[in-house]
Amino acid sequence: MIINFPEVDPADRAVGTRVRQWREKRGISPAELADALHLTRSELIRAEGGRAHLSAMQLYAVTLHLRIPMRLLFED
Repeated sequence: MIINFPEVDPADRAVGTRVRQWREKRGISPAELADALHLTRSELIRAEGGRAHLSAMQLYAVTLHLRIPMRLLFED
């Protein structure tokens, strides 16, 4: 039996990686950021890995909590 796992969206992976990088630069734990976004720690970890999609409102909340401009989540 072959189990098909959903593909990881490259855009979600890129944004998730940047969220994780900025969260770590700010010294914020996954649990703390997850609480701010009303997510479980597991959901945040999945989003940081690109395996879950963050909504526009959640991305806005990320930028407020990490004190960064939105563009930093989308620029290389």
